[in-house]
Amino acid sequence: MSRKPIIAGNWKMNKTLAEAHAFAEAVKGKAPSADLVDTVIGSPALFLAPLAYNLKDDVIQLAAQNSYFENAGAFTGENSPAAIADLGIEYIIIGHSERRGYFHETDEDINKKAKAIIANGVTPIICCGETLETYEVGKTAEWVEGQITAALKDLTPEQVSNLVIAYEPIWAIGTGKSADANTADETCGVVRATVEKLYGKNVSEAVRIQYGGSVKPENVAEYMSKENVDGALVGGASLEAESFLALLDFVK
Repeated sequence: MSRKPIIAGNWKMNKTLAEAHAFAEAVKGKAPSADLVDTVIGSPALFLAPLAYNLKDDVIQLAAQNSYFENAGAFTGENSPAAIADLGIEYIIIGHSERRGYFHETDEDINKKAKAIIANGVTPIICCGETLETYEVGKTAEWVEGQITAALKDLTPEQVSNLVIAYEPIWAIGTGKSADANTADETCGVVRATVEKLYGKNVSEAVRIQYGGSVKPENVAEYMSKENVDGALVGGASLEAESFLALLDFVK
């Protein structure tokens, strides 16, 4: 089954509004056709509305970096998935290791968020990944399988077919280290095999799986050549317009 690649930049907690607008102006009209690749900017929530307006006629799509699992209520400081959907945002990143680590989000939280996001017509990008300690003792597959099984609990086959999963080894995020392409493909294959075990081969062949962790323009093509890697979730290399656009050169 042919899966369309998806390259998503994650700005994390970076940029001012002026810098976000300058970035949008620099990349507008320059991304490849949406028939070839889904190009996504993961922006801080503060900038989503103005960016959505700025890029409304462009192929570049937007992702929120997080949302809550309720649409409304007394949850000061949280962002509603319904409100994010109302802006026309296409994706919401959930379960990033920084959210799990710094803000103590659990597998149950991720599952509840996934359900709320899907109910609002937005596509979740569900992150998973292991620590260096887990990797070094050879328990990556067991850890990742557990995260994915918990995140997808009670979702339907159709819902899982249409979401995105991002495998990000925690030891490769912002460290300059990266899993080589074969290692990334192997663990993305674990993700796919887990989905197949839970939902069957058709669903596992449909779901898109990204690799994230020190992906750069000079190595993205090697990752994208692998069978189980359908895209990349990119941090530092997505912060500059030139670098972000260079990540897309593999489709040309």
